[in-house]
Amino acid sequence: MSLRRETNDGSFNRRNSGFASWRNPLDGKGATVKSYPPKGPRKNIVTREPDETFSAEDSDKDRYLITYADLITLLLGLFIILYAISKVDSGKYAKMVTAIGNTFGRSGQVLESSGKFDSNVPVQPAGLKENLNRLVNEYDYSGHITLEENERGITIHILDDILFQSGKADLSDESKLMLHRLAIILKELPNDLRVEGHSDDVPIHSSVFPSNWHLSVARALNTAYYLVNDEHLPPEKVSIVGNSEYKPIASNDTPKGRASNRRVDIVIIKK
Repeated sequence: MSLRRETNDGSFNRRNSGFASWRNPLDGKGATVKSYPPKGPRKNIVTREPDETFSAEDSDKDRYLITYADLITLLLGLFIILYAISKVDSGKYAKMVTAIGNTFGRSGQVLESSGKFDSNVPVQPAGLKENLNRLVNEYDYSGHITLEENERGITIHILDDILFQSGKADLSDESKLMLHRLAIILKELPNDLRVEGHSDDVPIHSSVFPSNWHLSVARALNTAYYLVNDEHLPPEKVSIVGNSEYKPIASNDTPKGRASNRRVDIVIIKK
């Protein structure tokens, strides 16, 4: 059997006999050249599968993109939420405030944010203490009036020697003049006023004042009544308290201390 195969393209032809033949198409004789395999044992050709190590490493390196994408998505959601809650529905907010106020027994009121001074903030009007100090210095009241500022507000301590005679609660002409000068400043304030009567610890027993309670309340009442009736301070902003000897500002062991405790305080309550 002939192993030659005629071709016109000059390609090799593999046969099971172990050799390849090639025919030169330009050769007119059509000679066939045979190529025999090398002698010796035939080597097996091993075909290697593609190495997948490189592609697996590349995949591991790109995994951070998943975490990064999740982070960007969460940040986007956060900013959307912040934008949404920054636009408050004033109608719904007013209804909520009203409902809460009715629940706790007070009418709800929505405060408009206008950048102006809010009278509901617990502060004192600007220049109030300076005006009071100017009054004390101008009329030489430093031995009779002292000022104290604390969490309640500004307290004007007025000693009883300028307001009342010993054991009495009637205002003198001098005390009315002093209260008139104070009232000029107090009238301009939006704050509430609390008039408090105090005494020392020396007991009093008289037909008019059976105890220091009666005396301290009577002195606070007469002071507040003068400010409302004669100086026309708004009565809804004025209240009175009698503390007897139970809220001293000095020791009752000395005459000077007892004199400091016999006083009337006008508290300008923080608004």
